[in-house]
Amino acid sequence: MLTTGPRGTHDIIPAEAKNWRRVEEEARKICEVYHYGEIRTPIFEHTELFLRGIGETTDVVQKEMYTFTDRGNRSVTLRPENTAAVVRSYLEQKLYAEAQAAKLFYIGPMFRYDRPQAGRLRQFHQFGIEAIGPAGPSVDAEIIELAVRFFEKLGLNDLNLLINSVGCPKCRPQYRLMLQEFLQDKKDQLCGNCQSRYDRNPMRILDCKEEKCNQLSAGAPQMVDCLCDECAEHFAGLRQFLDAAGINYALNPRLVRGLDYYTKTAFEIQYPLLGAQSAVCGGGRYDGLIEECGGPATPGIGFAIGLERVLLAMEKQALLDPSEDVVPVWVLPLGKEASLSAYSLLTRLRQLGIASDMDHGGRSLKSQMKQANRTQARYVAIIGEDEARTNKVTLKNMTTGEQALLSADEAVKQLEQEMNG
Repeated sequence: MLTTGPRGTHDIIPAEAKNWRRVEEEARKICEVYHYGEIRTPIFEHTELFLRGIGETTDVVQKEMYTFTDRGNRSVTLRPENTAAVVRSYLEQKLYAEAQAAKLFYIGPMFRYDRPQAGRLRQFHQFGIEAIGPAGPSVDAEIIELAVRFFEKLGLNDLNLLINSVGCPKCRPQYRLMLQEFLQDKKDQLCGNCQSRYDRNPMRILDCKEEKCNQLSAGAPQMVDCLCDECAEHFAGLRQFLDAAGINYALNPRLVRGLDYYTKTAFEIQYPLLGAQSAVCGGGRYDGLIEECGGPATPGIGFAIGLERVLLAMEKQALLDPSEDVVPVWVLPLGKEASLSAYSLLTRLRQLGIASDMDHGGRSLKSQMKQANRTQARYVAIIGEDEARTNKVTLKNMTTGEQALLSADEAVKQLEQEMNG
């Protein structure tokens, strides 16, 4: 018998799910305030979408994708991220025809074959934003502000917002040559990954987590010093809008992000106490992605927030609710004969929209009362064999300790007034 799930996966049990729901509800609320609509894309897509969208030279495509051939001999991939899928949907569903800008959000699972560790699973969950259409820096500031306000709503503090510009196809080639020239004599000392990145994508060397590579790349030319006029103006505008919104940030010239489609703005929000997995949010502009996926040249920007890491950060700041779910009313049957009356009462309460439950295991009154206390019940409705025969209920207020013997109709009426009034 299998008693463990696949490596890198995690069961979200009821005691944890309510904290997940809280995070997801805050995400939906903030998106409504900022006028972003929900989009739900398939969990798997044609593999070509990610090869073209993410980039064949990225670690995600080369090492981490869950790719398989289906029964129709088609190559499909479990989504390792959702931006490419949203862009595909944007084009296929002609969302560009509805408004000047498509402002979208998603919440759901992603899949990457990675080395599992705290905050880094093979099935993980993201809350993400995509704004497709606007080209100016104000929308960059808007989605960064949305992320910052989301974390504030959750009560998180001690977060650091880092920003950078990774240029565009006009200015990046020259920077690439400068960076390769700087690293040429040090290439053989780099880690294996960075040696392969030297030719494929040398900017990723700046983002390497190996300390030796960080030392070797210290003093390297910075992209912000090599920006073309358009990129420099855009980045200056972003900083002005962030200042206008009162958003604190720091410039990090080593921030490049891991996907090939990023242009101009790149940013991360970090919670340093999470150590190596400190990035709780990352995003940037992808002005060439829609065209790469077969659409017209259309600018876009987005971010993704790792929900597992957010919950770890909330745990460190004691922001999680450890209690069981609240059940306002418990119906307590005492004896087999009382169970039918208790279930009938429970059904009436639920039809009125009153959250309620009953014991189905024939436990003692003491055990049932303990369960009611654990779930912060406001009332218990006790039905013994005598009450069952006379259609009565002993209704007890768990706050005051007062109790009264009522008819079933009277008990239902009182509970309806208390709970729905």
